[in-house]
Amino acid sequence: MTTLADVSFQANTVPSSSPQPASIPPQSPPATSGLRPYLELMRLHKPVGTLLLLWPTLAALWMAAATTPAWHLIAIFSLGTLLMRSAGCVINDYADRHVDGAVERTRMRPLVTGAVKPGAALALFAGLSAAAGLLVLLLNLTTIMLACGGLGVAILYPFMKRWTHMPQAVLGAAFSWGILMAWTATSGALPAVAALMFCASVIWIIAYDTMYAMVDRADDLQVGIKSSAILFGRNDRSIIAGLQVVTIGLLIGVGLAQGYQGPYYAGLLGMCGCFVWQQRLIAERQRDNCLRAFNNNTWAGFALFAGTVIELGLG
Repeated sequence: MTTLADVSFQANTVPSSSPQPASIPPQSPPATSGLRPYLELMRLHKPVGTLLLLWPTLAALWMAAATTPAWHLIAIFSLGTLLMRSAGCVINDYADRHVDGAVERTRMRPLVTGAVKPGAALALFAGLSAAAGLLVLLLNLTTIMLACGGLGVAILYPFMKRWTHMPQAVLGAAFSWGILMAWTATSGALPAVAALMFCASVIWIIAYDTMYAMVDRADDLQVGIKSSAILFGRNDRSIIAGLQVVTIGLLIGVGLAQGYQGPYYAGLLGMCGCFVWQQRLIAERQRDNCLRAFNNNTWAGFALFAGTVIELGLG
């Protein structure tokens, strides 16, 4: 539980670019017409989130195939990742449209400024989800059924910030769903190693999304949004470090279960290097450095993917 002392700590450990109180809406520029606000709503100008989904999903696809997967599967999962990440951003901003204006990092989002209307955002979410659904129809029935559950988790996540201090766990499940689908699309089954990698991914996501939540901690306290960064309080860095250790441990278990040798573990060593660097960045809990630490996880994910591909060969 977060104590009053922790709340004081949280409010004072984020540098002072103070957000506007939730009761005073920020000044917004005139609404922008054209396609650009919709592209921004989908975060197409910020590929970090897409890469965070893509690398572990593709790694799972290679693992499930035990070699280079069929190219149509690589294309489906790559495009599907982009579509579902975009859809997730749209529904997240729709859910947060009444509070984003009081948060420094999000006060210029299209739904806050009026550049995109709520109804248009919902239509865009429906279109992106439908496009992803059409891709899934190219896969087997097990994967189609699994995708329906993944869509439900993705829709649920943005609203969990009102109900629990651990929405990051729900995000972890949503972001990791592609790992399960990669296995069923390749083999039609979910072996124990798929569940092990899914758990590793969820734990890793809780760690890096807590870094992301550290950026907004002072603002979230004002507007009443819950997060793991608020829950962990002064123990945030040590808990993140513990989660990173568990992540590596579970991924080592994946490698042992798959009978991997050197290259895969070299990739995990690269992940460890990224995690050490991230701990240095968040040492003072400064907004910009916490965001840099979060972004660095794209390289951690790439290290996992690259190690897996080299382990299994390119042919």
